[in-house]
Amino acid sequence: MLEDTLKRMKKAQTFLANASNDLKNRALDAVAEMLNKNRDNILKQNGLDLENAARENLPDPIIKRLKFDNQKMDVVIDGIRGLMRLEDPANKVIFKRELDDGLILTRLSVPIGVIGVIFESRPDALVQIATLCIKSGNGAILKGGREAAHTNRILADLIVKAITDVDKLFADTVFLIETREDVAEIITFNKYISLIIPRGSNEFVQYIQKNSTIPVLGHADGICHVYFDRTLDLDKAVKIAVDSKTQYVSVCNAAETFLVHKEIAGQLLPVLNKALKAKGVNVKGCARTKKIIPDIEDATDKDWKTEYLDYIISIKIVDTIDDAIDHINTYGSGHTDAIVTLDNDSARKFRELVDTANVMVNCSTRFSDGYRYGFGAEVGVSTNK
Repeated sequence: MLEDTLKRMKKAQTFLANASNDLKNRALDAVAEMLNKNRDNILKQNGLDLENAARENLPDPIIKRLKFDNQKMDVVIDGIRGLMRLEDPANKVIFKRELDDGLILTRLSVPIGVIGVIFESRPDALVQIATLCIKSGNGAILKGGREAAHTNRILADLIVKAITDVDKLFADTVFLIETREDVAEIITFNKYISLIIPRGSNEFVQYIQKNSTIPVLGHADGICHVYFDRTLDLDKAVKIAVDSKTQYVSVCNAAETFLVHKEIAGQLLPVLNKALKAKGVNVKGCARTKKIIPDIEDATDKDWKTEYLDYIISIKIVDTIDDAIDHINTYGSGHTDAIVTLDNDSARKFRELVDTANVMVNCSTRFSDGYRYGFGAEVGVSTNK
């Protein structure tokens, strides 16, 4: 049965790949309206998932990620409207070149095909992924975390109904799978699926990469840093630190390590420690850090390699900006790293020498985000080269 569905999806994706931007936008508008009209039903199903999570005593970060309330609904719908305002990314002429008289070479952007996305227990991610695929002309196979099963089911049903009401040819462009057995099966169908995007732990990504012949867009851990330079605005530094760590702890662009220049450590660390503790953060530190703020745990070499995804931060004092850059390039995952400084030369040096995909200057790591960048949202993150 799954193979029959994938056959239909591959055929439907051909229609989707060539659909006009106006038609795709009408489908997206229908999704936004459908979600808005069915808020109560969606929140009811999410309540069932939250009740199950409470019975299982799941950690607070997972429950926060699982919760799909009106505020998240508003953000998701706003993201869909943002997608509608974007240019059509498909079938754009990238360049045109005359190779010889009357012999024209044209490069076009084209959709990838059918994309299988396996993601964590974040119902808002399901909507973002499905709508991004519609806008870009790709079919979407969706597999969310089991903790969000009720919410994922109603969201997928509503999306499929909305787009099919716009044009029946949208049928079979979005499909939800729900079991690990389904995942194990779909990763073998390289005839129908063009790309797998696994979101989650590094171990899970590696499992998919090792067990599928389908190309995989994977990523390493999100070990993100904020470096506090020797000259900075103290108030701004604390705000950036708190936002980077606590605004949403269970995501890949949350900070896991703070690096502090020795010349600013005495001023910054006591204030920073107080602000972090007020947010419930467990602070760990190197020996030099503990001399300034002794009421914290020891940070070990293991901490520099750890993506906590929780209210935990490790702090290390460094002698120079070069030491900070060396630490980041040794332990970082190449996702997002930030510098807080008043020195333009330090900012330039950090930008040029840190081996990372997203460099933030006097800005929270949480701004590293497809929605914030104006892309509507993001399906998956790749930190490879």
